[in-house]
Amino acid sequence: MARTIRVDGMSCEGCESTVVDSLNELSNVEGASADHEAGTVSVEGEADDEELRAAVEGAGYEVAT
Repeated sequence: MARTIRVDGMSCEGCESTVVDSLNELSNVEGASADHEAGTVSVEGEADDEELRAAVEGAGYEVAT
């Protein structure tokens, strides 16, 4: 399942990499990509919202509500 989530705090490609790397560590994520200019992250896989939020927050960013 593909989802797009809004993430606050990304300001550069390094930020994108940090968030994507954190998400890709989840066993239920098949792939992720980020766009700091749009403030979005696209995620492929079966991870639930709480897993995604924890990974984003663990990387130092916040999921926008």
